[in-house]
Amino acid sequence: MHFAAVAYVGESTLDPLKYYHNITSNTLVVLEAMATHGVKTLIYSSTCATYGEPDKMPITESTTQVPINPYGKAKKMAEDIILDFHKNSNMAVMILRYFNVIGSDPEGRLGEAPRPELREHGRISGACFDAARGIIPGLKVRGTDYSTRDGTCIRDYIDVNDLVDAHVKALEKALPGKVGIYNVGTGKGRTVREFVDACMKATGAKIKVEFLERRPGDYAEVYSDPTKIREELNWTAKYTDLQQSLQTAWIWQKSHHNGYGVSSVYVSS
Repeated sequence: MHFAAVAYVGESTLDPLKYYHNITSNTLVVLEAMATHGVKTLIYSSTCATYGEPDKMPITESTTQVPINPYGKAKKMAEDIILDFHKNSNMAVMILRYFNVIGSDPEGRLGEAPRPELREHGRISGACFDAARGIIPGLKVRGTDYSTRDGTCIRDYIDVNDLVDAHVKALEKALPGKVGIYNVGTGKGRTVREFVDACMKATGAKIKVEFLERRPGDYAEVYSDPTKIREELNWTAKYTDLQQSLQTAWIWQKSHHNGYGVSSVYVSS
């Protein structure tokens, strides 16, 4: 299973070579190593960023891939390399295109801890938690005039525990000589306002929210059609309560103020 990759859209626009090297070149190295040592199964972490700005929702696996940033482009290049390599091998390949991942391990063992210098490029969940902890003065929401139910962007948030289950199901169904490509999402879009409201309830914090003009290149809504993964892998997202996923992640955040550098360990009751 190949998860390793830098994964911040904003950073990728500032340092594209880092992303092409880390994602695309290093995937090539992984494939070469697999070929050398006879490893015949690959489960690859990809992203919905490979689709770019689709004209039609929801996104299916047949939606045209036209990525608009170096992160998405690097991932699509890696996918193309994998598929080309597969043509002349008997390798089992599963490519999973993640949507917006949130949450933490309920037992407190794993959580998200981005490098401090990347906070401004991070995900909205990280920004919400930083605001709740007082690390930043508030949350900046970009875009309130989109043609959505409350004017803010819509995204498909997938809990990391469901993501783990998708990988297990993919491994179980991987067949020699076959390729499986699947979107991993809930199929439901949540607005940024809804996300922020859920984060406030999960943390119990009153987060100051500043609404700004939309950011160039952002699109109004992105959410998946999970029909294929449900029918072929018998997988369906179970952790779909947004507030509950954020509450689990918040427990980890409070127990790891310095990320993985902290010595305390959270133990579930």
